[in-house]
Amino acid sequence: MAAEIRESTLDRRTDERPVILLVEDDANMRELVANILAPLPASVVSAKSAQDALAILEDTEIAVVVTDLRMPGVDGMEVLRFAKQCTPSTMVVLITGYATVESAVAALKNGAYDYLRKPFESEELRHIVERALEHYLLSRENLRLRVANRIYYEEGYGLIGRTAAMENVRRLIDASTAYDCCVLITGESGSGKELVARQIHSQSRRKDNRFIAINCAAIPENIIESELFGYQKGAFTGADRTRAGLFEAAHGGTLFLDEINNAPPTLQAKLLRVLQDGSFYRLGDTEPRTTDARVLVASNRKLPELIERGQFREDLYYRLKVIEIHVPPLRERRDDIPMLTNYFINRITTQLGKKVNGVTTSVLQAFMRYEWPGNVRELENLIKRMIILTETDTLDVDVLPPELSKAPEGLNRALDHLAPQSLEEIEAYFISKTLRETKGNRGLAAEILGIDKSTLWRKIKRYRLDE
Repeated sequence: MAAEIRESTLDRRTDERPVILLVEDDANMRELVANILAPLPASVVSAKSAQDALAILEDTEIAVVVTDLRMPGVDGMEVLRFAKQCTPSTMVVLITGYATVESAVAALKNGAYDYLRKPFESEELRHIVERALEHYLLSRENLRLRVANRIYYEEGYGLIGRTAAMENVRRLIDASTAYDCCVLITGESGSGKELVARQIHSQSRRKDNRFIAINCAAIPENIIESELFGYQKGAFTGADRTRAGLFEAAHGGTLFLDEINNAPPTLQAKLLRVLQDGSFYRLGDTEPRTTDARVLVASNRKLPELIERGQFREDLYYRLKVIEIHVPPLRERRDDIPMLTNYFINRITTQLGKKVNGVTTSVLQAFMRYEWPGNVRELENLIKRMIILTETDTLDVDVLPPELSKAPEGLNRALDHLAPQSLEEIEAYFISKTLRETKGNRGLAAEILGIDKSTLWRKIKRYRLDE
C-alpha cells in the first residue's frame, strides 16, 4: 500500500504544485479533511497510517504535513520529527482530540507549525494550512535564491574553493562591491584576477551595465591610449573618423585594466587624471569629456618594486590601491584542487559532449603534488587535454603529462594528508557541502545535485552524513 501511495504522490508532483500530506487513520476523518484542503493551491496526498506517511516523506518533498497526533503504532509526534529530519522547511500541523498543554508545548518544541484541537471549524483548519503553505513557499524561495546566488558566483565565475585564502578573497570582494572605489587585484598569471573583477562588477550596483576588460600588455604602446580615450577624425594618420574610447563605452559600468604594470608612462599620467576627477581628452580633441566608469586594475608583478625602479608612478599606485585583493596561487590552496577538478570535468565534458565520470586517485594525488606555475588556468587546460585524449570514462595516469608524474619527495610527504582517498570521498564532500548550503533541506539539495531524493537519501546513509 505504501508503494502505491508513493507512486501516486510522484505522479501528482508532475504539475510542480507543492504537496500536502494528510495523515489520518480514520477513513471518514481523512476524507473530511481532504475535502476541506482541496481548494488550496497544492496537491493533497493521504496516508492511512504513520508508517505509510514515513515512506512518503522519505521519497518525496512535502510542503505541509497535516497529521493526527494519536494513531496506532507510530504517532503524529514521530511523523513530525521524521518530517523535520527529511526536510527542515516542511511545515507540520498536528490535530488531536486529546489536547493538553504538555502535548502542545512538546509539539511546538519539536518544530510543529501549529496545533489544532478536535472538533475544529473547516475554515479554521483551511486557514492554518494555507498560512503554513505560504510560509513553506516563502522560506523555500528565499533559500533557493541564496543557494542560487552562491552557485552563480562560484560556478558562473569560477571562484571555486573553501580554503581560508579563498574565503578572504570573497570577504574583500564583498567589501569592494558596496562602494565605487578603485580595486587593485594582484596575483600570478592564471590565478583568476579577471574572475575576481567580474564578480565585483556582478555584485555591484553597476551589474546591469557593461563590463569591459582590456589587457594593457596585449596592445601596442602607440595604440592603447586611443583605445582607452578615443580620438577625433584626423588626430593621426589613418584616423578617418571620430571614435569613442573604452572609458566612454564603460560609462555607468566597469572598466578592467589587466596587467596595469605594463602601462607606459604617458598612459599612467592620463589614468591618474581620470581617476581623480573622471575627465579626459580624446586624442586630437580640445574639449574635455567625463566618464562614470568604475576602474578595476590587476597586476601580475609587484608594483612597489616597479616604483623603486622608476617604472610605475607612486601616486597612481596609491590611487589604485584603495582596496587590494591578492588572489593566491593554486599551490597555496591545494585543498581546493579536488573541488576545482570536479567542476572543470563537469563543465568541459558538457562542452565537448564526451562522457567522463571523474579521475583516479593516482591522478588526484599527482594534481595535489604539482606546483601549478600556470595556476587555475593551467589546471583547466590540462583537464581539457586529458578529457580529449582519454579513451575511458575515467581520467587515469595514461593521459597525464610527464611533468605531473613526479614531484619532490619532501613535497610528497608533506602533502600525503591532503590526497583524496577515493572518488566516493569527493562525492560525499559535495553532498555534504550542498546540504550545508541548503541548511539540511534534502529536497532542494537533491534538485541542486541533479539526483532524485531517494538517491540522495541512500547516499547520505551510505556515507553516514546524517551522523
